[in-house]
Amino acid sequence: MDLVIIAVAFVSGLLMLRCHMPPLVGFLIAGFVLHAVGFTSTPLIQSLADLGVTLLLFCIGLKLDVKSLLNKEIWLGASLHNVLTTALFSVCLLGFKALGLSAFSDLATNDIVLIAFALSFSSTVFAIKALQEKGEMNATYGTLAIGILIMQDIFAVIFMTVASGKIPGIEALLLFALPLLRPLLFKLLDRVDHGEVLVLYAIFLALVVGAGFFDAVGMKADLGALILGMMMAGHSRASEMAKSLFNLKELFLVCFFLNIGLSEQPTLQGLMIALLLLVLLPLKGLLYYVIFNGFKFRVRTSLFASLTLFNYSEFGLIVGGIAYQMGIMPGNILVAIAIAVSLSFVLSAPLNTFSHKIYSTMSSRFSDPSPERIHHNDQLIDLGDASVLILGMGRIGSGAYDEIAKDIPSKVLGIETREESVASHCANNRNVIHGDATDPDFWSRVTSSRHIELILLAMPNSQANTIAMEQINQMGFEGKVAAIAKYVDELEQLKALGVNEAYNIYNEAGSGFARHVKDQLL
Repeated sequence: MDLVIIAVAFVSGLLMLRCHMPPLVGFLIAGFVLHAVGFTSTPLIQSLADLGVTLLLFCIGLKLDVKSLLNKEIWLGASLHNVLTTALFSVCLLGFKALGLSAFSDLATNDIVLIAFALSFSSTVFAIKALQEKGEMNATYGTLAIGILIMQDIFAVIFMTVASGKIPGIEALLLFALPLLRPLLFKLLDRVDHGEVLVLYAIFLALVVGAGFFDAVGMKADLGALILGMMMAGHSRASEMAKSLFNLKELFLVCFFLNIGLSEQPTLQGLMIALLLLVLLPLKGLLYYVIFNGFKFRVRTSLFASLTLFNYSEFGLIVGGIAYQMGIMPGNILVAIAIAVSLSFVLSAPLNTFSHKIYSTMSSRFSDPSPERIHHNDQLIDLGDASVLILGMGRIGSGAYDEIAKDIPSKVLGIETREESVASHCANNRNVIHGDATDPDFWSRVTSSRHIELILLAMPNSQANTIAMEQINQMGFEGKVAAIAKYVDELEQLKALGVNEAYNIYNEAGSGFARHVKDQLL
């Protein structure tokens, strides 16, 4: 049975990929189709799905700056949205009850508020997948969305812990000793190699030290994985550890999306209720936009963050499941929430895929706050007198910067989306500023670009380089552009857009190594 489920998931995911849709939509559809013909979730699929979510939260923690959660737009924004969405959805559901809809007629007000609360969350799994596929995890709107999701996850975990009656005992005080283990865990990471032992150590931290320890003292296991990741985030190899888990985590998350479709039997009544819940989804997205805009983010940032969070959450199913077990939520409502969550993914996926086109179409109808009032993470960009611009200051961008700076040290400028990376580069005497090169408004935010003669697209994600090249074309740039890519089809796409030189970082790594050896040793 497991082999059949995996085979159908592969075919469905591949078909969605060919249709320029995220594969996760195909996995959801595969789950529903399989359930309709008699398949159900298996212990293996369920276990792998749980592992996927646990590893996902651990990886989020590895990349999370705890200080960012203290920013007003994160903690206050998440709190405002949850409260306002719960209140607004409660009013709408009470309206459905007043209209005499049978599904809601027997529900007490407290039950309706609980359903509204369950629908107020957005999906961490979906959002992270969407951001990763677009290569925009570190964009301003990406970090904003992730911060909101982390706060929502904390709200959900607190609710589930209290509602399930699993109140931590006195032994939970042992969790305060975890920070004392941090130096030891750091030393172990220093001694771990770069191969499979690193992957195994990461799994040990996530599942044993994090999830296992928290579960043993009566706390939510997934919260433990998240906190362990946050503890390890300060290590210099935290990013490498996250990358080592990437493929394994992605495989397990396939099972998560499959499991949603396999776990519930769609019914006609459940589908009708789900469609009603789906009608409420734009209200949720609108509240996100209003809140982000209220914190003085630009229209583009507010819109993209809202689209990323424009869905219902798997936590809604978990909260609903607890309520169902407590006897305060009917089974048909739980089924409806399951269908609504899945349909919201199907609806949200293309919106995120084509978010840049949506913004380009709508941007003329909205105006940003005045420059002096724009949020500090969304400010205008000054290129100064630079003649060479490097977009993306990872390993390749940094190497290119150092090489070019040998000849024209004062004329090179790097653009990087990660603020902590910008600070590190500046500490190493590199001229690097914070900015999002995939932003359609990037060049309109630039205060001086007349000196730029050469642009290097050095972002690790090919789609990000492609989007940046499209923006360069729209601004009418007359200088030269070079770019990196991983695959032949990506090279061809970049050259078709007008890139003067495209460098395949895989194929040409060997020749670059050989040139280095000849220069140094021959």
